[in-house]
Amino acid sequence: MRITDLKPELIWHYFDEITKVPRPSKKEEKIRSYLLMFAQEQGLAVKQDKIGNILMSKPASAGCENAPVVTLQSHMDMVCEKNSNTVHNFETDPIETIIDGDWVRANGTTLGADNGIGMAAQLAVLADKNLKHGPVNALFTVDEETGLTGAFNMDDGMIEGKYLLNLDSEDEGQLFIGCAGGIDTTSEFTYSPSMTPDNYLYFKISVKNLLGGHSGGDIHRGRGNANRILARFLWQTSQKYDMVMSSIDGGNLRNAIPREASAVIGIHKNDKEKVRVDLNLYISVIEDELKGIEPNFTMVMEHETEPERCIDRRTTIALINALYACPHGVVSMSRDMEGLVQTSTNLASVKMSGENKIVVATSQRSSVESEKYDIAHRVECVFALAGATVVHGEGYPGWKPNMESSLLSTAVAAYEDLFGVKPLITAIHAGLECGLFLKKHPQLDMISFGPTLSGVHSPDEKMNIPSVEKFWKHLTAVLEKIAESNA
Repeated sequence: MRITDLKPELIWHYFDEITKVPRPSKKEEKIRSYLLMFAQEQGLAVKQDKIGNILMSKPASAGCENAPVVTLQSHMDMVCEKNSNTVHNFETDPIETIIDGDWVRANGTTLGADNGIGMAAQLAVLADKNLKHGPVNALFTVDEETGLTGAFNMDDGMIEGKYLLNLDSEDEGQLFIGCAGGIDTTSEFTYSPSMTPDNYLYFKISVKNLLGGHSGGDIHRGRGNANRILARFLWQTSQKYDMVMSSIDGGNLRNAIPREASAVIGIHKNDKEKVRVDLNLYISVIEDELKGIEPNFTMVMEHETEPERCIDRRTTIALINALYACPHGVVSMSRDMEGLVQTSTNLASVKMSGENKIVVATSQRSSVESEKYDIAHRVECVFALAGATVVHGEGYPGWKPNMESSLLSTAVAAYEDLFGVKPLITAIHAGLECGLFLKKHPQLDMISFGPTLSGVHSPDEKMNIPSVEKFWKHLTAVLEKIAESNA
């Protein structure tokens, strides 16, 4: 069976189309072309702003012309992560989808259901001639995953009316009415290349096969962070032996918990077996600490050829100390919504960069602005004390919940009518573009919802098939209720 055989056919058809179009963050040219061609084929009014956001407009169905405009919104880009043994070029290759029981997943890569399914729902609404609705605008934003660039730089006139349905949530049966704000903190070390010492053997120490996941939605699950696990072992080793390091690499994206990390280190040949024994003991410790959480955790030590140069010892020790000391994970829980993470930080990536540079990327999130900056400044202090140059990104605001929302009441009633139960009303620790929309358009009444996704921002990403049909029924029912109540 192919995903185009799934029901409802229209939304799965467009999701299948979207998976065939490469769309890495900041490289959305191909998906923009696809969307513009769709609008032309459907005879829809369309415009594109200077940053690349696209807005399509569909007139109201007969008898609903007086209903208010509803904006459906999702983002074009996807997180591009793959397993180390998967051959895939995200800039040219389509995503290979697989039906696995009640789930759709990809073959060794991220699926891109975040936020491809939101886009597919928008296109299905625009293409379906049998739906009852008022005027519908469909807004597709660029570069949500690596900076909210589209939302930050949106032209005036791309959002009109009072109601906005964000289709970028990941738990069917839940209506999200708030999200965390976020900020990035980047630290840069400059090192001096040094000669490799005599009588040293070199090894690549690798952490592999962690679950990873979304640095907002999965941060409370206690999953292993490959950068922290590696740094802890490197610190332990540097305390016992005269260790040198020639390279380090861990993680990729600021909004993904790192699944893999590695470093090439040198140890005096007399200490080789001692380090190997230490590693085996360390692996046992980590396996015990992550028991029941990380079933596939792997850490290996492999011989490497002698490098031409090493990172100078002062920078090596400073970097390892900072990585080991850097906070990661949940900092505080919400006192307003039980079970909701309020503040967190993610030690996202460590990369050799340019001429003698090492760049450490972290991201901080909080639904409380003061706490967002507090944890960002704490991270800054850790790396500044280690001698790094630290800068913060522009950041983005959170979205404060509004329990008096009329759109929320409509969505709750539609869900109860369809399924006989109330949806859960909650907020999300991940960042959504809604906070920026609200800052620019204070009149907006917004909710966010979507089908059930799992493992987003990792190659384990998958989408629950039955939840897609429920999501589609709920979306179209909300549009119909808005149209009927204002006809």
